[in-house]
Amino acid sequence: MAAIAQALPDSSARSAWLWQWLRDELTPYPGRGLLVARMVTAAALVMIICMTFRLPYGAYATLYALNLSRDSLEGTRRAVQSIILGFTLAGAYILTGTLLFLDDPVLRFIWISTTLFLIFYGISATGNVPAWTRFGYMSVITMSLWDSHLTAQSKVDGVLWAIWMLTMASVIGLVLEIVYAALKRGDELIDPITERLATVEQLLRFYAEGRPVDAATHSAITRLAMLGTSRLRGLLTRSNNSAQYVQEMGAVVALAGRLVDLAANLPHFVLRVPEVDRGRIGEVAERIAEVRLAIGNRSVPHVAKQAGEIEALPTLPLFAEIEKTTSLIPQVFLGSPSWSTLDPAATKTKGRSPAFVWSPLFKSEHVKFGLKGCLAATLCYIIYSALSWPEISTSVTTCFLTALTTVGASRQKQALRFGGAVIGGFGMGMGAQVFILPYIDSIAAFTVVFIVASSAAAWIITASPRLSYLGVQAAFAFFLINLQDFKIQTSLTVARDRTAGILLGLLVMWLVFDRLWSAPAGVAMRKAFAANLRLLAQLAREPVSKDLRISSERGYALREAINAHLDKVRSLADGVLFEFGPSRRVDIELRNQMRRWQPQLRTLFMMRIASWRYRAQLPGFEVPESIAVLHAALDECSAGVLEQMADRIEGDGRGTAHEVEDSAELLKRMIQEAEAEKSRGLPAGWARSFITLIAGIDALTSSLAAAITAEVDTLGGEVR
Repeated sequence: MAAIAQALPDSSARSAWLWQWLRDELTPYPGRGLLVARMVTAAALVMIICMTFRLPYGAYATLYALNLSRDSLEGTRRAVQSIILGFTLAGAYILTGTLLFLDDPVLRFIWISTTLFLIFYGISATGNVPAWTRFGYMSVITMSLWDSHLTAQSKVDGVLWAIWMLTMASVIGLVLEIVYAALKRGDELIDPITERLATVEQLLRFYAEGRPVDAATHSAITRLAMLGTSRLRGLLTRSNNSAQYVQEMGAVVALAGRLVDLAANLPHFVLRVPEVDRGRIGEVAERIAEVRLAIGNRSVPHVAKQAGEIEALPTLPLFAEIEKTTSLIPQVFLGSPSWSTLDPAATKTKGRSPAFVWSPLFKSEHVKFGLKGCLAATLCYIIYSALSWPEISTSVTTCFLTALTTVGASRQKQALRFGGAVIGGFGMGMGAQVFILPYIDSIAAFTVVFIVASSAAAWIITASPRLSYLGVQAAFAFFLINLQDFKIQTSLTVARDRTAGILLGLLVMWLVFDRLWSAPAGVAMRKAFAANLRLLAQLAREPVSKDLRISSERGYALREAINAHLDKVRSLADGVLFEFGPSRRVDIELRNQMRRWQPQLRTLFMMRIASWRYRAQLPGFEVPESIAVLHAALDECSAGVLEQMADRIEGDGRGTAHEVEDSAELLKRMIQEAEAEKSRGLPAGWARSFITLIAGIDALTSSLAAAITAEVDTLGGEVR
């Protein structure tokens, strides 16, 4: 949608697109009302407790309760663990620092600057961003406390209250999620996947039957396209299921999202198709139905034979892509003979990764990020301290919340934070102060106002990731104005000060992050995508050790790295939209193409994991020596193709034709050898599964290589 907006010819068309986009983002979808009700209920309970018992840090506690209820039960439980861990560590660190540095202004300044550097450095370098973010958040929100004219005991009490309030809000959110989990029906992951497949299937049946797409189906497919798959990916990321389940279902989610994106664009091209093409469309609709039923019944979809290259359908653009994407979904499960190997109940991991997993300690990118974040936040601290204006300390919080590793991603959060401050501060906050709050004098009446404002913010929060942060900041601005004091807040000074702090933080972030060691999201996106191709090449060559334990550890580490890079590319792709300059056209085009390639890359990744089992000769995946040699040679050839794809993305590649030809010859020999082994008594089912997997890997690798080569050749020398 953003790419379409850039092509619009005039401001009136852009305005029309913007309103259409907002309408799509804010349109109700199944479960949205219930989710908003859960979020608002948790926030209202925390607010009532804070206001009734006059507890400090009510704004921060209420915001946490509002956000926590967006997760699944498992995600909420893990989030609460991270919150308690991060806040407790932060409290211990802050109290220790105050004992050493509170009485000396110079030492206190050095300690604060060092703390800010550690916060930003840790966010970049640690493997557990949620826990480290909580540590940083606690440090930032209590920072102004140490410069206030209070007794030391009051300051210590303030830190302890902050820890208690945020922990209490987290526990309330968890309890509500437990109650909801006991009452709800259905599966939070499988049901949305099957809903997407069913909607695409319904759309294709209209074309197959020669009927125009009805308004309800068009609206449903548009809504799902705008909603995206970020919530489903988040559910998987925060679950405690096995790595195999997370990775395979992550690939299914990506492919289902890709199907929705493609199908949502079909009505813009043609309303009906000729009768001669309807049979093929109907076959694809039936295939989607089979896949949907298999996933809905927790069984592995059957891999259908693909007859050669998929031809485009001139009467229905994008249909060939839909057909190809549909055929990729069953291939994700190659190597998983039954759903029992994927069942979450049977694949719960017995342990989680450590709370803090560090990259190489002095990696330059982590140090640079820490220095930039420290400089921006310290400048804000110096400014509000020099002006004796602690009310604008929200500028430091703004630096913390919007500091991301690329220019585009930071601008996206900064724009949404500014918009949220305007809506929540000037709109809901000041509006309530002027027109409503002077006429009420009870917690019950204020609760009604609170629920209305929180519901509006929560409705935005439950939109797609492109807009949801706006709702978070609108809620936060409203809470800061009305929940910091234990009275009906009618002074406009509070809203003015909080908003001024946010604007100061955004200005400093623009000066520091855009000017110092800036990393454009377009460049970072290309590097991350190329790095993933190289990691896949490494996985194709595994195992390189004959020690199964060492090989398994290396393979698992590669799988985790590839998963992280796939998510990173998607995140960076959104940041590209917020960058401008001479390379914008190329970056936008590459972004669109990489979003097309990502689901294919995920499928190739899952097929590579299945192939690794044969290479490692795991029980049930043993292959004869003659085939194993050819398999290793074919994987080495495929790895070379992947590396040359990476070179092309980075602007240094040449051709891949020679490697593709070699792989075709090797594949032919492998098929012949497998047939010979089958005639010598090898089980027929084994040979069929093995050859289907290897042929699928080869076809998908060749297809990606051709697509990347064609795209880079089209852009010419502009890809650098």
